[in-house]
Amino acid sequence: QVQLVESGGGLVQAGGSLRISCAASGGTFSSYGMAWFRRAPGKEREWVAGITWDGGSRYYANSVKGRFTISRDNGKNTVDLLMNNLKPEDTAVYYCALDSRGSGFPTIESDFRSWGQGTQVTVSS
Repeated sequence: QVQLVESGGGLVQAGGSLRISCAASGGTFSSYGMAWFRRAPGKEREWVAGITWDGGSRYYANSVKGRFTISRDNGKNTVDLLMNNLKPEDTAVYYCALDSRGSGFPTIESDFRSWGQGTQVTVSS
């Protein structure tokens, strides 16, 4: 099975930027779409961004569109999320997952698997 490990989280002031990464081991995700999710305290997990297996298409939640950029490097088995113009409401634990059946965009065909432990992103005002 593929294991995913998130890293790169931290504390940043509002308006700042942060890049978080997801590294896969025990296999490869080169054949799968990938996605980032987040979960804030007291809230349900929210889909943030997705990317197709070859990086040809990218998708974003409306709340982060224009501010976040998802990318992947299949040679390194990594997927990154560059977060610009961060806002306090972006504070959450961020998780990556592979989509075994889809493009990384949440649809009825999606099957998100191999969740990591998450990385904490805190944005201060």
